[in-house]
Amino acid sequence: MRKIQMVDLKGQYEGIKDKINTSFEEILSSTAFINGPEVQNFQKELEAYLGAKHVIPCANGTDALQISMMGLGLKPGDEVITADFTFAATVEVIALLGLTPVLVDVEPDTFNIDPEKVKAAITPKTKAIVPVHLFGQTANMDEIMDIATAHNLFVIEDNAQAIGGAYHDKSGKSYKTGTVGNIGATSFFPSKNLGCYGDGGAIFTNDDELAHAIRGIVNHGMYERYHHDVVGVNSRLDSLQAAVLRAKLPNLDSYNEARRKSADLYDAALKNQEHIVTPVRVGKEDTHVFHQYTLKITNGKRDALVKHFQEHNIPCGVYYPIPLHQQKAYADERYNEADFEVTNQLVKEVISLPMHTELDKEQIEFITKTLIEFVNA
Repeated sequence: MRKIQMVDLKGQYEGIKDKINTSFEEILSSTAFINGPEVQNFQKELEAYLGAKHVIPCANGTDALQISMMGLGLKPGDEVITADFTFAATVEVIALLGLTPVLVDVEPDTFNIDPEKVKAAITPKTKAIVPVHLFGQTANMDEIMDIATAHNLFVIEDNAQAIGGAYHDKSGKSYKTGTVGNIGATSFFPSKNLGCYGDGGAIFTNDDELAHAIRGIVNHGMYERYHHDVVGVNSRLDSLQAAVLRAKLPNLDSYNEARRKSADLYDAALKNQEHIVTPVRVGKEDTHVFHQYTLKITNGKRDALVKHFQEHNIPCGVYYPIPLHQQKAYADERYNEADFEVTNQLVKEVISLPMHTELDKEQIEFITKTLIEFVNA
């Protein structure tokens, strides 16, 4: 059996290395390292793939979120509602801009933000909602958009873990994740479903004025060289990373399908296990792209299982071990533990198994056999 990797980027590279290597040689020869043709072409290709009017590449996924909020004109003191159970970048940028993060609980099955909790958290200071399509499962965008419309709020989709996924609204129309709200932000961190070989990110919107604002912000506030019209940042996707993304983008749907097939194998092996809860898939097949395959271990053995996996050379991850409302940087007397019942339970139970495009049946059989034997012992 091949060595099990949490993410096998080397194996994926083997399938596209000729295209990447050729592109790298062309960039090195041309020295068009910043905002070169590779970046411009990737932008157009991603717009076509997403069905988005505007894609603005940037330096990383955290910048994508921050610049989105800057582009919307959010001001210090404005409240932004987001999920308590997610990576810190989502709330980090809210705090960095002097906005007020409002953390709410998530749904116990999808792990995504609970629309009912969003409703309860809205105040006159609320200006935006940031749903996170966690682990690749699309959030309930119909309800979130209805709430936003009723209260005149912006919606910023954190799409870092779900690029290539789809959302089918109540009318039956299909959208790519990140294109449903006012704005979408994504990361191209190497382990993502569409990842480069360093840092990278992008912002999506169908709003012409918003896209114009963001294009200035990512480039020091300039629309004309040395004319700084707005306060901006330096956040650009470099040409080498764009070349990697261009090589991968035509394969994204097949990459996501490979992840779903691995998830099918996991599901089949782990079904009817009393203490193991496999991921739910809400909606149609394409609404989950399995950035992570995240289980719940319900008999208190999660932490011991992590150690057991390590002893058997099986990588795994606990995403996330501490709720954001309990993190030192984001703790606030406004928060009541009783309001985070689901998140507080999830952090004790979740564990993510290896998930990538190169997983094979033999590896999954070994992982699941080891898991079942330990949990039921």
